[in-house]
Amino acid sequence: MTISINAAFDSGNIVVDSIDGTRARLSIRKDRESDFFQWFHFRVACAVGDELELAIAGLGDSAYPDGWPGYAACASYDRENWFRLDTGYDAGTLTINHSAEGQLLWIAYFAPYSMERHHDLVASVAECDGVSYRCLGTSLEGQPIDCLEMGTGPVQVWLYARQHPGESMAEWWMEGALEKLTDPADPHARSLRQKCRFHIVPNMNPDGSRRGHLRTNYAGVNLNREWDNPTADRSPEVLAVRNAMDESGVDWAMDVHGDEAIPAVFLAGFEGIPSLKDEQQARYLAFQSALAANTPDFQTALGYESSAPGKANLSMSTTQLAERFGAVSMTIEMPFKDNRDLPDPVAGWSPERSKLLAHACLATLDQML
Repeated sequence: MTISINAAFDSGNIVVDSIDGTRARLSIRKDRESDFFQWFHFRVACAVGDELELAIAGLGDSAYPDGWPGYAACASYDRENWFRLDTGYDAGTLTINHSAEGQLLWIAYFAPYSMERHHDLVASVAECDGVSYRCLGTSLEGQPIDCLEMGTGPVQVWLYARQHPGESMAEWWMEGALEKLTDPADPHARSLRQKCRFHIVPNMNPDGSRRGHLRTNYAGVNLNREWDNPTADRSPEVLAVRNAMDESGVDWAMDVHGDEAIPAVFLAGFEGIPSLKDEQQARYLAFQSALAANTPDFQTALGYESSAPGKANLSMSTTQLAERFGAVSMTIEMPFKDNRDLPDPVAGWSPERSKLLAHACLATLDQML
């Protein structure tokens, strides 16, 4: 029997170059109007017992080639439970080997978070007591930029995710955050809703998400390089969110991401902004230390290099919000690979751990306030 491969669905991305029995040679489609590519998501139809060999070639030119060594592809038979596959990388080719246990196997760069699941999440949370819904604007393809708001306190907190659509762990994090904040029995949630007004944007890039992009929107624009000058024709998603932030103000903000190469959870801050205040930086560092104490899934040894004084890139959201509002803003990064300090050989970094990390972040914010 010859296998068949298809990616014509929400967030699907693969190019089938050739199939020979149970072996296939594949490549990844670039983001529209962009040279970025790394995200893949496809379905294999096969027979139980098939020895699959799937080779994804051309990855030396991908967005982050350092993301492939030590990486294992994600897979699921039911699209609910995801596990890691036997995966090797050599000379620009990622080779996935698996003995099929079912007739349909979904394979992805990380467990996908579909736009249908996004709409289910927004619909369910909007029904919760004390939650209000706002559409902040629309994407270039007309999809809504959904915002869920809750809490009665004076501290303005913004949580937003998936500026880079291929970083699907970011919306799993959002699902965990929303579950915690709307749990009437959760003491941290009750405390936070008294102290804060939350503005939560689970997906800032619905077009890229649906199209199976790694990093950009419909126009091929990296939204996290638009925050100093967003425009309606290039980045209406950022323009809509930043305009709403200007209306509310921002005291605390977290931009949720995934990192291709670093096998750890870490924060990136705003050290290099021109107006940096000692108290602002101290609160960020205190949050970082408290989060490390609250969950062993977070660490401070691995991460990005800090910007030099006055040299921050203000086109990025975390630095723009720190400069614009004096906010304590941060980018949280989760791995596509496994967590180096607490590896899980079956699931690697997973949707479940992404959700639990959100719980820890919110508990830490409650402590900080």
